[in-house]
Amino acid sequence: MVQAWYMDDSVEDQRKPHHLQPDQPVSLVQLKALGVQYYTLDADKYETDPELAKIRKENNYTFMDIITIRKDTLPNYEEKLKIFYEEHLHLDDEIRYILDGSGYFDVRDKQDRWIRISMEKGDMITLPAGIYHRFTLDEQNYVKAMRLFVGDPIWTPYNRPADTYEARAKYVQFLTQIA
Repeated sequence: MVQAWYMDDSVEDQRKPHHLQPDQPVSLVQLKALGVQYYTLDADKYETDPELAKIRKENNYTFMDIITIRKDTLPNYEEKLKIFYEEHLHLDDEIRYILDGSGYFDVRDKQDRWIRISMEKGDMITLPAGIYHRFTLDEQNYVKAMRLFVGDPIWTPYNRPADTYEARAKYVQFLTQIA
């Protein structure tokens, strides 16, 4: 089951948990209010999982690939980790399903505070288009993840500030509709 919490402002190693003291957990309800969707699936049977097939069909996730982020498998590993950790948004939803290993997605709340979402094997997350976020490995330094897309994959991150994009405007509008 996914865990999330508000982050401290430490500049210590990004792969550490960075819990506030005292800890301030964030619930799935709070994440959903930000447009973040969460699923838990059986990663050991992802190739034949009817639940994953159902999610893909319902959301029109027609493209899928798998990325392994580990020093010995990802070309330009250090550079890629820096890029993933730059605060950015996408013009489409970002869907990630952890097949093995673990890592963190950080998202901004309505008050622009960082929330850290710990992702482990079996966790699947959908970040809405326009949400500012970033990704990093945790101290295990390894994750294998499925990336899902509607149509052809679009990899372009737009680093903050990116408030002029329609996806950001729509996301901000979505946030104002929430109590």
